[in-house]
Amino acid sequence: QLQLAESGGGLVQAGGSLRLSCEASGRPYSSHVMNWFRQAPGKEREFVAGIRWSNGRTFYADSVQGRFTISKDRAKKTVYLQMNSLKPEDTAVYYCTVATNPGESFGSWGQGTQVTVSS
Repeated sequence: QLQLAESGGGLVQAGGSLRLSCEASGRPYSSHVMNWFRQAPGKEREFVAGIRWSNGRTFYADSVQGRFTISKDRAKKTVYLQMNSLKPEDTAVYYCTVATNPGESFGSWGQGTQVTVSS
């Protein structure tokens, strides 16, 4: 089972940008989708974005469409989440996970990385 490690979080002002990274311990299968989720205090974990490892097809939640971009580096076994035009409501712990479909998880989660957007 893949182990995942997120990094890149931090404190940023509204309108700013951050890039998160998720490094996998091994190479994902072609059928896998690498997904980013986030969880704000007192809220359920929600899907943010996903990318299919085989062909790079991307998937986004409506709330981040047009502001966030997910990408991958096959050689580095790493998935990135470029977050632009950040809003205070984007504040959350961000996690990456692997699944067969976007918005799902096999159940293996990294430790997460905190993103805080100040107004």
